[in-house]
Amino acid sequence: MGRHSANSTTGSTLSEQRAVVSRPRTVARRRVPASQLVRPAAPAPRPRPSVGRRHVLPLLGFATTFAFLSASLVNPLSGAEAATTGVGGAAALVAPGQTFVVGAGVVLAADRDQYGVTLPPPPPPPAPVVEEAADDATATSDTSGTSTKKSTAAAPVAGVPDPGTAKAIAAEMVAARGWGTGEYDCLVSLWNRESGWNINAHNASSGAHGIPQALPGSKMASAGADWQTNPATQITWGLGYIQGRYSTPCGAWGHSQSSGWY
Repeated sequence: MGRHSANSTTGSTLSEQRAVVSRPRTVARRRVPASQLVRPAAPAPRPRPSVGRRHVLPLLGFATTFAFLSASLVNPLSGAEAATTGVGGAAALVAPGQTFVVGAGVVLAADRDQYGVTLPPPPPPPAPVVEEAADDATATSDTSGTSTKKSTAAAPVAGVPDPGTAKAIAAEMVAARGWGTGEYDCLVSLWNRESGWNINAHNASSGAHGIPQALPGSKMASAGADWQTNPATQITWGLGYIQGRYSTPCGAWGHSQSSGWY
């Protein structure tokens, strides 16, 4: 009995093992949250060609075709008047103002019309300055019997002198000798240069003295003993000297202008 029990126990155990071996396995399944799922990466988008590159070549081809057709349709000689004539087997193309002769593919002659340059007329010359003739009388003779000179130069207008001055005295004496205002203007310019109308003006290098710069000053004593202090005496002597040597004050002024002295 004991053996049977043992066998029974062993047989039961073998049956259970066989049942376990033959029983299919069951795999437990779990639900994974969607946030933990790893999705495959999306493929990178392919670069699209830019609009400018797609249109550059068609536009360039259109522009080239249009330029070629325009050059073929436009006549480069439109607007030019030309005529073809045969001269000894040569073709002569004549256009306004020019000629072009071709023969056997060689240029035989080329010519064009003459041209000229028109210069504007030169400006008119300035009007000559008419110097005031102070004295139209003929030349007179001085005390030595020689002919005197006429007025040869004009001077700036001196204007009306102040009464009582040396210039006012000289204006009266010039009018008394029959000279015009032009001679008085020359006299004022002459003695302005020589002495500045100063009765005491003295040139240390030459010894000339007074308003007329008499050389020496004592020569003026022939016109008055007060020649050193009286402007009228100096002017009287100076006008007599000018009339005897140059005929008029303008004659003396012209000599002074050219040589620097009178």
